[in-house]
Amino acid sequence: MSLQKDIRGFIVDNFLFGDDGGLLDDSSFLEEGIVDSTGIMQLVSFIQEQYRIAIEDEELTPDNLDSIEKVARFIEEKKRVLASGSAGPA
Repeated sequence: MSLQKDIRGFIVDNFLFGDDGGLLDDSSFLEEGIVDSTGIMQLVSFIQEQYRIAIEDEELTPDNLDSIEKVARFIEEKKRVLASGSAGPA
């Protein structure tokens, strides 16, 4: 399953009661009222468990977590950094 399909499935199942209602990959979760602040924490837990990546507090931003597209890009970047063995600047 592709990363975006996996994320979409989580969002639809947990926040849209199984009906994607025209959810696009670039639909803003917050602006469209799909996910609230509590939901973001559920999304973070899903990402950490499903993809085995740690998400730091400073990474909890709309740029990383506000659409299927942004979440997928964020996960891919985190996995790339982990694979390279670089944790980034200290």
